[in-house]
Amino acid sequence: MARTSGQKLKILHILSLLQRESDPDHPVTMARITEHLASVGISSERKSIYGDIEALRSFGVDIVSTRVPVSGYFIGERDFQLPELKLLVDSVQSSKFITQKKSLELIGKIEKLTSRWGGASLHRQVYVKNRIKAMNESIYYNVDTIHTGISSDRKISFQYFEYSVQKERVFRHNGKWYIVSPFALIWDDENYYMIAHEEEAHAVKHFRVDKMYSITVTDEPRGGLDILAGLDMSTYSKRHFGMFTGTAEPVKLEFENGLAGAVIDRFGRDIPFVPTDDSHFSITVEVAVSPQFFGWVCGFGGRVRILAPGSVVRKMKEHIDEISAKY
Repeated sequence: MARTSGQKLKILHILSLLQRESDPDHPVTMARITEHLASVGISSERKSIYGDIEALRSFGVDIVSTRVPVSGYFIGERDFQLPELKLLVDSVQSSKFITQKKSLELIGKIEKLTSRWGGASLHRQVYVKNRIKAMNESIYYNVDTIHTGISSDRKISFQYFEYSVQKERVFRHNGKWYIVSPFALIWDDENYYMIAHEEEAHAVKHFRVDKMYSITVTDEPRGGLDILAGLDMSTYSKRHFGMFTGTAEPVKLEFENGLAGAVIDRFGRDIPFVPTDDSHFSITVEVAVSPQFFGWVCGFGGRVRILAPGSVVRKMKEHIDEISAKY
């Protein structure tokens, strides 16, 4: 009976061996397949192994026969090719909202999607330890709960916190429970944000997902969907610099021509460029006027100038004067 059971599992053991140990540079020989099967208590003959390999090919597994560098077999096309897995690893390790512990766990799982040889090359790319990472390990469950609220058309409740100088959580409004209608998740400036409608404030707001605590889905249907449905998420994230809130209004900016790429990176290719002279162009965009927006402008030094409206120009001057007064 044990022998019959082993024979039924034989084809799975062959597939597992090829997935973990084979690639174009490291084909698995027939002797290695036989040795592996023997190590798990399965006797085999070459003829039956050939039959199993053909059955796997018929099932859609791309098993390639080769004679270089040795006679053997390897998995050709996989669900994820190595360059794709490298992109995934890069995304995980560069994502600030994913904690160091979870980053290493996810990268370990990604490594299993290729051969151990390919996995070794992925592992050499890992530089997670000294990266600035989120401290909230529950963010993965937060994201899942938010999606559940959206898909089930229900409000969610949660507490919201900041960190003190002692690096401890301090809940806003004395631990108040926020009850909002979740609408979407946005990735902006290396952070995850939830866009939601808060009926108490009669406004659309965004919340850092890693600073949300004890999220639960309520039995109350979502509200404000007519308002949220009119939002363009791409425009929303472009308008709110660093997701800082502020009054949204049209602002005219002038840039040196050499900053065209930076403008496209921030506002997209569809924004009209209007030449102001041989060295400059202007754009008019709607932005949430906030200290973060002024900081973005200051980051370009004298290569950017706010032209209008006058109220925003004055606020920019006040922002610069306030900073200058500290030095």
